[in-house]
Amino acid sequence: MIEIKNLHKQFGNLEVLKGIDLTVNRGEVLSIIGASGSGKSTLLYCINGLESIQAGDITIDDIRVHDPKTDLNKLRQKLGMVFQQWNSFPHLTALENVALAPRIVKGKSKTEATEKAIEQLRHVGLESKINSYPSALSGGQQQRLAIARALAMEPEVMLFDEATSALDPELVGEVLDTMRMLASEGMTMICVTHEMSFARDVSDRVAYFHQGIMEEIGPPEQLFNNPQSAHTRNFLSKVR
Repeated sequence: MIEIKNLHKQFGNLEVLKGIDLTVNRGEVLSIIGASGSGKSTLLYCINGLESIQAGDITIDDIRVHDPKTDLNKLRQKLGMVFQQWNSFPHLTALENVALAPRIVKGKSKTEATEKAIEQLRHVGLESKINSYPSALSGGQQQRLAIARALAMEPEVMLFDEATSALDPELVGEVLDTMRMLASEGMTMICVTHEMSFARDVSDRVAYFHQGIMEEIGPPEQLFNNPQSAHTRNFLSKVR
């Protein structure tokens, strides 16, 4: 579903991605792990067309993301993205936050958008918070609201950029449980994460990034139990 070939990304003279080759199949859960600054989040931004690239190619269902002829707004409707910060509109209720994009971007009626928003808020366990404003929600609830907002656009792929990193430890579990639910439903997911238990238990494959290179990729049992790269072994010895 997603194919990345020889991807290079620079910020000025700093090369952040150094020739990434990666294929993600429909229905697959891929977790990307690695130290901060290794290029993990930048990869997601490149997949979503939020960052330009210097070389290589990214295709989603045979559509080239960085082709000047590609309608990025239309392509992004296939891609739900959840950031480290939830970025809800503070003056809108949970229901209004989730219903907004289907109305504005997809042109759904107010009734249809509202029904979809209620469905997705139920989906992530926020049915009782439909009329609450973001300021009345915990961090975990706000992140689940962000997931519901992405799901309301009916994406084919979900991109998670360290979705739990800004949360207090006691709130991490509820967001990971929501991500596990989506995985069990067959959603294609690319998850940049520091949560090793999630990567091990939920992923079909895990990729380890080191200084802009995809150092190693494989099934979680292989990568965690028998890593082939010295860099991977060193990283895992520190985070376990």
